[in-house]
Amino acid sequence: MKRWLKYASPYKSSFILGPICMIVEVIGEVLMPLFLAEIINAGSNNTLTVEKSLIYAGLMVLTAVCMMAGGIGGAYFGAKASVNFATDIRFDVYKKVQQFSFANIDKFSTGSLVTRLTNDVTQIQNFVNMLLRMCLRAPGMIIGALIMAIKLQPTLATVLAVTIPLMIITIIGIIRVGFPRFTRVQEKVDNLNSTVQESVTNVRVVKSFVREDYEIDKFTTANADLKKAGISAYKVMIFMHPVMNLFMNITIAAVVWFGSKIVLSGSMATGDLSAFISYVNQILISLVMLTFVLMTSSRALASSRRISQVLDEKLDLTDELSKMKEAKVEKGEVEFKNVSFRYYKNSKEKVLNNVNLKIKAGSTVGIIGSTGCGKSTLVSMIPRLYDVDEGEVFVDGINVKDYSLYNLREGVGMVLQKNILFSGTIADNLRWGDENATDEQVIKVAKSAQASKFIDTFDGKYEYSIDQGGANVSGGQKQRLCIARALLKKPKILILDDSTSAVDTATEANIRKSFKTDLAESTKIIIAQRISSIEEADTIIVMNEGTITGIGSHDELLKNNTEYQEIYYSQTGKKEA
Repeated sequence: MKRWLKYASPYKSSFILGPICMIVEVIGEVLMPLFLAEIINAGSNNTLTVEKSLIYAGLMVLTAVCMMAGGIGGAYFGAKASVNFATDIRFDVYKKVQQFSFANIDKFSTGSLVTRLTNDVTQIQNFVNMLLRMCLRAPGMIIGALIMAIKLQPTLATVLAVTIPLMIITIIGIIRVGFPRFTRVQEKVDNLNSTVQESVTNVRVVKSFVREDYEIDKFTTANADLKKAGISAYKVMIFMHPVMNLFMNITIAAVVWFGSKIVLSGSMATGDLSAFISYVNQILISLVMLTFVLMTSSRALASSRRISQVLDEKLDLTDELSKMKEAKVEKGEVEFKNVSFRYYKNSKEKVLNNVNLKIKAGSTVGIIGSTGCGKSTLVSMIPRLYDVDEGEVFVDGINVKDYSLYNLREGVGMVLQKNILFSGTIADNLRWGDENATDEQVIKVAKSAQASKFIDTFDGKYEYSIDQGGANVSGGQKQRLCIARALLKKPKILILDDSTSAVDTATEANIRKSFKTDLAESTKIIIAQRISSIEEADTIIVMNEGTITGIGSHDELLKNNTEYQEIYYSQTGKKEA
């Protein structure tokens, strides 16, 4: 509860005023049948005068106005409190996701995180809104109407002593059945969101492989699963309504049956019976309201657990133990000492196994090796996208764990294998590297990344709008824009993870030339599949199955390293000397 009270505390005035307004409405609802009963009784006894009629009419109008004010106030404050409550939760969940390391993100699917930030938070918002409107209204109505009913005719009130416990038992049974079903609904929403996101994001691949029918079938299955789970859950709600109506009708029939006999015996006035029936209706309707609140709470509870999973997720990369938080990357020297890493911590197989490596500041280093040999994982350790399981990684002689994450990553520019652009203009995307960069600086890095030529052909040039994910530019154009973005950051360490694979060799050569001039003092680490991309590097590292099998220049490795020789000859078509 402490967690959720934290979000209610800033809006406690709305959380208090909302229920108070609903109490005003409840008082009015309890008084109305009494006024009506007095009018009916006076009419039955021929004692109803014009003056008395006007008095009761005035009281009923005044009560109705107060009820309206209470109802509007309750709805307003309930909406205000619930919307703000949900907004703050959504913000904290999103903020927590932004703090996730790659390892944390791997535990949740993207679709699931989207569902938790949207659908799950909305479920909690709806529950809070309903709770504020009903938490005092329904119990208050039950208590007030029950007291008035007993006061009017204690004998007739015994009917309620039978039906109310039976309704409560039924409600508990329905909730026990409904709760796990609503939990399954949220899981199916996760699956549907993941399916839609994957298909829509990769729609061009789907079309190029003519897999539309396959994706439609996959969506149909996920959609049908959600429908099945939804129907299963809502069957409980559907079943509840007629059952509650049955209880209400039986109770009212019993009250009319026994009440009419009491009226005929002269022990109860006709107006009092009318008021008693109204109070019975209020009690039963309030019980139904409580049932809906409890049913909504079962879905909200399932959603709150899913949100708590995100908020409670332990961050495996933090600054808590950093010893040199003010330190910044000044030179760009990198060293790996006995580094080992596993993606799955219980796995025996290591992705990196006892890696030892030193990279001089300002040098250009190429890394090559077979797919899956650990190249990308190795460089991910430098900006702490992952933390090592064993050993240490140093930047400028300082353990990367001793830097603040911000200062460490500010000193490292990284162009990942999967090049991502965001919706907005080209200039907006490039300024991710430096939000304060001038137009001249933006144009300069675009030229260095060999991107200015195609940018100048676009309508609006640097103000050309990029679609989500960079869907309206080619793979090669996307790579060059991502390189330009990294260059604008002016990092002390630049990591290019196979980021020129979609550009031609001439363009790639020009990009490498710009590195020598624009980033002469920065350390450049280039992961590549083509030897031509790294043969001019100061040092080339050859990797295989998580270990380094060779270090040296192109000529040295061509003479002494079997794996490098195999890659070289297979790519060039030359025969071994």
